[in-house]
Amino acid sequence: MKNTEVYILSGFLGSGKTTLLKRLLENEQLSGRKTAVMMNELGKVSIDSEVARDEDVALKELLGGCICCSIQDKLEAQLQGLLLNEKPEVIYIETTGAAHPVEVLDAILSPLFADQFTIKGIVTTVDGLRWSDRKTLSPQVHQLLLEQVRHADFILVNKMDELSESEQSKIIFEIQGINSAARCLLTNYSQVSIDELRKLTLSSFSKQTSADFSKKALNLTTFVYQFQEPINHSDFEDFLKGLPERIYRIKGYIKFDSLSKPYLFQYSYGMPLYIKEEMNLPLNLVFIGENMDWSEIEEKLGKLEKDFKKQN
Repeated sequence: MKNTEVYILSGFLGSGKTTLLKRLLENEQLSGRKTAVMMNELGKVSIDSEVARDEDVALKELLGGCICCSIQDKLEAQLQGLLLNEKPEVIYIETTGAAHPVEVLDAILSPLFADQFTIKGIVTTVDGLRWSDRKTLSPQVHQLLLEQVRHADFILVNKMDELSESEQSKIIFEIQGINSAARCLLTNYSQVSIDELRKLTLSSFSKQTSADFSKKALNLTTFVYQFQEPINHSDFEDFLKGLPERIYRIKGYIKFDSLSKPYLFQYSYGMPLYIKEEMNLPLNLVFIGENMDWSEIEEKLGKLEKDFKKQN
């Protein structure tokens, strides 16, 4: 069965995410693909959900928190429900304006179903006027704008008609200085060629131990490794110590003994965490990193499995 495509729509409040989503859904209606939308709002009431309802797509709303921090567990349950009940060909996830792209990817990629997704990319919308005045914003908001641009695969700078030619050139120069890998487009009302967005490829997952990964030097890439065997705990710790700083997150399930239940493993900012599980779960390990060639990581994990078999 073909993997479900996932597009993450990122960008600060009022930058044009919902307008972009409307354009994408109109296009999906013409294409006839089975489409689902997840909309995340910090408030208790969804402001923009009518956009999705108007297009007659499966809609899940995540209210009262941000998917990248306070309501990750709700997101996992909603995604699992979508995959089981709706079986969409594509899911669009509209994040809150306060969402950090790395945290959103981390929230989406549950080891229970990450191998069923093809993450097409992070599309970030930028308010051109706010970008020009970003240094007047609080340090936290300023940094968030930079991070949303830095980790994008496609960037739309809106409100072009309110900017002079010199201001437009300056914005393109600044954004390409932060993220030279992403396509950057100046536009009004998120008008973009949908065909161009369809060409995005952040990552792909294989159901085999050998996983495909993006060959292009994109910023964020993801990788899923599926264990067939347990591994040695101390050898795994040595593997973690040798990881580059460009790996931001790891999570999944690992067995250190053939007879025992697996551990839930989480790794963030170089810190590992192990929690013993009470049931057998798919032994998937999900990685998020920057400018990574995952074949080296795959090879090392394969060696851990082979070494365990030899020792036992």
